[in-house]
Amino acid sequence: MSNVELTRRGVLSLTTLSAAAASLSASARAVATPVPTLPAAPLERFIADYMRAMNSPGMTLGLANARGTVGTAAYGYADLDARLPVKPSHLFEIGSITKSFTALVVLQLQDEGKLDVQHPVLRYLPSLPIETDYGEIRIHHLLTHSSGMPSEGRLWPVQPGRRYRQCFAPGSQFRYCNWGYDVLGRLIEKVDGSPFPTVVRRRLLAPLGMSDTAPAITSPVRSRIVRSYVPLHDDRPSPRSGPLAPAGNLTFGGSAGCIASTALDMTRYMQMLLNRGAGPHGRVISEAGFKLFSTPHIKAEEFGPKASYGYGIAIDELEGHVRLRHTGGMASFMSAMQLDMEAGVGAFASINAMQGYRPNPVVQYALQTLRRAKEGLPPPAPPVAGVTVDHPEDYTGSYVAPDGRRLDVIADADGLVLVADGARVPLEPRTMESDQFLADHARFALFPFVFGREKRAPGGGASKPEDPPLPVIELGHGADWYAHPRYKGDRTASASPELARFVGTYCAPWDTGVTRVVLRKGQLWLDGDTPLDPIGDGLFRPEESSELVEFAHVVDGKAQLVVFGGEGLERVQLPEDA
Repeated sequence: MSNVELTRRGVLSLTTLSAAAASLSASARAVATPVPTLPAAPLERFIADYMRAMNSPGMTLGLANARGTVGTAAYGYADLDARLPVKPSHLFEIGSITKSFTALVVLQLQDEGKLDVQHPVLRYLPSLPIETDYGEIRIHHLLTHSSGMPSEGRLWPVQPGRRYRQCFAPGSQFRYCNWGYDVLGRLIEKVDGSPFPTVVRRRLLAPLGMSDTAPAITSPVRSRIVRSYVPLHDDRPSPRSGPLAPAGNLTFGGSAGCIASTALDMTRYMQMLLNRGAGPHGRVISEAGFKLFSTPHIKAEEFGPKASYGYGIAIDELEGHVRLRHTGGMASFMSAMQLDMEAGVGAFASINAMQGYRPNPVVQYALQTLRRAKEGLPPPAPPVAGVTVDHPEDYTGSYVAPDGRRLDVIADADGLVLVADGARVPLEPRTMESDQFLADHARFALFPFVFGREKRAPGGGASKPEDPPLPVIELGHGADWYAHPRYKGDRTASASPELARFVGTYCAPWDTGVTRVVLRKGQLWLDGDTPLDPIGDGLFRPEESSELVEFAHVVDGKAQLVVFGGEGLERVQLPEDA
């Protein structure tokens, strides 16, 4: 770690990396750059534990305050096979953190009188392929993910003549929407008159001194991007300890997530945010613009039970202080950025693999460590590294299928264990927030285990963060369904012939990834973990989503195509499906 400014006078003695580096596993060994003796040592130990628990190949870290860079560090490997370490100069793809850059450029254009965020987007882009049955979409709605539009994978539909359709009134709820930010990129290009990457470089990167940052992921910058990884098996959920494979090349210029940056450059970006839009050579956005950027416009529980969303940034509180934050997920990168606006400190981290999580625990602990150091206090106790089960007793018990098959879930010192046909199989929590678990076992590898809880009584109101969780009453795995003794409902739901025609395995020709559609307890499930709600003949929406899933070309009683996320996937018959 370098450029350390953690004390009141901004100077700390440095020492070489010793015990912390020695404790790292082979897949998470820190680069031997100088680090401060305190308070960084607990942070270094936590990072070592976290990377080992989460099977992280490598990571870059940047810490900032309102005066500038506090420190940067690199950990693990840029190339696992060659054992090449991550370097501070390596680019990491920051994913959806790019949305904050996009929002700032939109606000710059408003500062200059070139657009108004309260105007309808169709005033500027009349050719957008949309149907707005629920209400007019303003630029504000796109910035806050409240347009009601689906988060399609493409700005323009694949099928000629198709138009994207709203599913709720603009401004009424938050639904994360990459498509909306791609529209904002096109809006920026229309109003500014230059390609989005050119605009970002001129308006933000150059004024902030972010000279190493790439505003688009292209072939010329590929040699500077650290090698990244994805799970070896792309047809099933992957345990965190599962094998990884190098990711393929990616070319991406979409304004929802096209920036690749270094930890040092990201500290310069965070310094500007901590100074409320002021850069080293003057303001990059007006005070009024930054206020719009950082105002909690709409509740956004996807970012946490008490989180809201501004313009390209989430807002909540951490230990009584206002916190701005965002995460980013790319095909083979995971990133997180958090800023304590009152303490004036920020942290950014990115990992060169995609395994479904974001390095929020590292960034939050770094933020807390920086704040404590500024207050002259020792760092807090580190959180638990990895994903744990807070209340294993919620899930334990016997679950019985309608045909009499039985699964037992028990708790031991290491967590939850599934007992089936005499075999004991550890269950790995998929995330901290969900009731889904993975089993690293050939019999159960294709689908997650999905525990279902009792439904809240009608009229009982929305759940609150402080409410105790409702009891677990059922368990699903692929097409199989099992009931706990607490389950009081119908145990004999019959399969629907209408729905059965959509069941199967689908993939995109010459592309990666497999999607399995199963029928469980009378309902279609996407990949066994996402229920599909019917909205028309062959049309469905994933639960709590604005996406559209469409099945087509029914031949011999089976749909041959499913379209979702802007992509068409064809039915295939794989050996494991026989």
